[in-house]
Amino acid sequence: MNKVNVGLIGFGIVGTGVARTLLQRRRWLEHSVGARVVLRRVCDKEFRRSRGFRLPSGLTTTDPAKILRDPDIHIVVELIGGQEPAKTFILEALRRGKHIVTANKALLAHAGRELFAAAARSHADIYFEASVGGGIPIIKSLREGLIANEVDTVLGIVNGTSNYVLTQMRDKGLSFHEALLEAKRHGYAERNPSLDIDGHDASHKLAILTFLSFGVQVQPTDIHVEGISKISQADIQYADELGYCIKPLAIAKQVDHELEVRVHPALLAKSHLLANVDGVYNAIYVHGDMVGSAMFYGRGAGQNPAASSVIADIADVARNIAKGVPQRIPLVRHKSHRIRRLRRMGDIETRYYLRFTVTDKPGVLARLAGVLGRHRISIASVHQKERKAARNVPVVMMTHEAKESNVRTALQEIDHLGAVNKPSIAIRTEAPRSK
Repeated sequence: MNKVNVGLIGFGIVGTGVARTLLQRRRWLEHSVGARVVLRRVCDKEFRRSRGFRLPSGLTTTDPAKILRDPDIHIVVELIGGQEPAKTFILEALRRGKHIVTANKALLAHAGRELFAAAARSHADIYFEASVGGGIPIIKSLREGLIANEVDTVLGIVNGTSNYVLTQMRDKGLSFHEALLEAKRHGYAERNPSLDIDGHDASHKLAILTFLSFGVQVQPTDIHVEGISKISQADIQYADELGYCIKPLAIAKQVDHELEVRVHPALLAKSHLLANVDGVYNAIYVHGDMVGSAMFYGRGAGQNPAASSVIADIADVARNIAKGVPQRIPLVRHKSHRIRRLRRMGDIETRYYLRFTVTDKPGVLARLAGVLGRHRISIASVHQKERKAARNVPVVMMTHEAKESNVRTALQEIDHLGAVNKPSIAIRTEAPRSK
């Protein structure tokens, strides 16, 4: 086949970048792909909003059926986001034998199993590079470049809004709310930023990374999720003094035949590969048995980075069509034979940063240590600054490795002590693999 026709559903920010590239770089793509890649139709609810780019007349439609039911369209690019009607559109396209390129992380996280099964039945490709990490080629790397590896750890800073907020808190001394307002002013945070700062956007991306890295399909409900809103300027400063920084992490790792999947802020040593990933940048750290430690870094959002990944997917699918080899690259590796189950959050073990706000009087520190000791939590260090005028003072502790369930139970008991005046803060640490 010397021509591959593309139908694009969704002419938003990313869709505009994709359409512009397909139209303006046709010869470049033809040379790279070995076939003409033709943008045949673009669908959106309306085209009145100026996107800084005008589509040729006759290319637009407001009716998705003009793409989904056109027998001459080979690839459907879905860029509308959300679960519906995107899921319905993709399933119909697959039933009609079309190939799919999407950036829809939420849909893949919730309905990936159904979509991948439909693609297999239709012997069709489904590519989704832009769903995680914007312009970072992490999906292709996991599907192809690291295929020889048994992956045991994936750590990701995969939400630029949360990373920007924590970076501003550290660099400018802002409170959480001040840093979030700064993110909104620069367009890095939505008017309602809860999906980002509460960790759910990262959990969708982690579900996809877990599937590709370990062959395990987890639902977002299987992932422990915490946001960054409880991180204070005091925590940022204490972490810095202790040789750490606080980063919003998505974590999937194999431990003792179990798979941990969790999203939360974590303390990273300043020497960690992810520690200097700042602002709106994303990075994914992968540890495999052959490659060792590898990190993929770049812009996690924006028109051009996301469009770059979508175009790369279109080129891959177009090559497969041109050569008559759909599903040339397996969608996912086999499930790791070492993984037997998901690990319960209460069973994870790590070191903890603990911050208590207490009345400054004799015996308080001993009471805190006593409760922690009864719950098998060993203290590595204690930090208490000299009292000034206020009677309420912070006490910061770093623990040795402790079990999550023991830490939770101990903090519940500590928060009921009379000398403790605010809820205790616990932040997990994350260390590099030792092997």
